[in-house]
Amino acid sequence: MLSIQRDALSVEDLPYELVERKGVGHPDTMCDAIAERMSRYYSLHCLKEFGAIAHHWFDKVTLYGGGADIDYGRGELTSPYRVRYFGKAAFRVGSAEIPVPELMFRAAADVLAEVTTGFDPDRHLVVESGVVDHRGSGRGASRYQPATTADLVPLRAPGLVSNDTNLLHGYAPLSRLENAVLGLERLVNGTAFKERHPDSGWDVKVFGSRRGEAFSLVVNMPFLAAHITSMDHYLARKAVIQAELEAAVGRLGIGDFRMLMNATDRNGRPYLTALGSVADTGDVGVVGRGNRVNGLITPMRPMSIEAPAGKNPLDHTGKIYNVLAARLARQVHEEFGGPAQVHVFTSKEAPLEHPDEVVVTSPRAEEEALAALVEKAVAGTGDLTAEFVETGITLW
Repeated sequence: MLSIQRDALSVEDLPYELVERKGVGHPDTMCDAIAERMSRYYSLHCLKEFGAIAHHWFDKVTLYGGGADIDYGRGELTSPYRVRYFGKAAFRVGSAEIPVPELMFRAAADVLAEVTTGFDPDRHLVVESGVVDHRGSGRGASRYQPATTADLVPLRAPGLVSNDTNLLHGYAPLSRLENAVLGLERLVNGTAFKERHPDSGWDVKVFGSRRGEAFSLVVNMPFLAAHITSMDHYLARKAVIQAELEAAVGRLGIGDFRMLMNATDRNGRPYLTALGSVADTGDVGVVGRGNRVNGLITPMRPMSIEAPAGKNPLDHTGKIYNVLAARLARQVHEEFGGPAQVHVFTSKEAPLEHPDEVVVTSPRAEEEALAALVEKAVAGTGDLTAEFVETGITLW
């Protein structure tokens, strides 16, 4: 199962590096968060009512943006966001109904209220369902049409097997550029920043590049139109925020960098939104088009295209092993030093505790100690599932 590779190169040794992050108010990131919140709410409802979880997946969420009336001093949504779920789930256990529509609406409403300013779900949200309970190939009817609670799966159930064939990757540590890109978005969308700058929006996108030791950062951040009275006011507020962001980059020890903020200014157009996202004006989001589980888009790194948000946390290895690979890479780096990569491959129906292949790249890891670390990680998939459901894991 375990293979060890020693030729671990650091991304810092590359002459050129590119990194991107789509912030929590970006429509794609919204969809990841909505899909995962729905899986949690559905799972928690099942645990509360039945003591176990019905099979489900809600990983095909789309968001159709609304319409807005925007001008200096004014920003109001004129048509609602539309969130549509596609997937499969049980709608009842025997005769006991699972309130899927209500759970879907609450999941979307809660997420959108957290990553916008002034969102009112009663006026600003329509939720549509494309979820079905059809029986899959080779599956018994009980998978999506459970007759009794005996057909459901409790947390930490033994003997589960992979629901799919998946290939996942993780790496550690983050590079200087990755830390800067991730840190800038988290700063802007953090609680303290929003308190200092209540006119700042949430649809923050950060791009970064590095050529040798020269860094370039592009930050796109909307302002709330109702707070901005003129173009001069907008430019003044942008200058204040850009200075704060540049100081934050400097504190990371990056000396040679340049920052471009809100590139649309070059055409004389301020970046204004009603609620803080381009979803206000018709932009569309889809699960899986944004950040990987470490919060970044990193084309210079091994990067799975798996979309884990909303997938069943019980046995979908595209979700479980995605987080496992990222965490295991960090553990390998912290314990043995040097750059680390983890690649996990599993085939459908393989036991969760025994993926087909685990490949770890580490220049100095001691083989016996590394094998024990890997074995402990894959044996803990039940605990990982419980964490997905009980406390939640950010996958974007």
